[in-house]
Amino acid sequence: QVQLVESGGGSVQAGDSLSLSCAASGRTLSTFSSYAAGWFRQAPGKEREFVASISWSGASTYYGDSVKGRFTISRVNAKNAVYLQMNSLKPEDTAVYYCAATPGGVGVKNYDYEYWGQGTQVTVSS
Repeated sequence: QVQLVESGGGSVQAGDSLSLSCAASGRTLSTFSSYAAGWFRQAPGKEREFVASISWSGASTYYGDSVKGRFTISRVNAKNAVYLQMNSLKPEDTAVYYCAATPGGVGVKNYDYEYWGQGTQVTVSS
């Protein structure tokens, strides 16, 4: 079992940057470095949306169309952590951001991921 805890959310102005972190813990922590990870977000009244994902090695990354060129996903396996750097934030980026992980291959769908964090709120005002 892997527990994921997100941090770094907050309220910012449009155009600002924000960095989210996801820390992993749990009994299978030693294998987290072999897990793919991803970030998803959910705005009020909307379905959960894919933001970005990264392979276990960090060699492969994928992004949702709405964040390409603005967001960057990365990981430091030695710290059991995954990050999301968000630049040029827009009001439409406002959502709860969730970290997810899976022992399977890297994916872009909710159902690709087995473990989820509780989420961190990001609010972008115009």
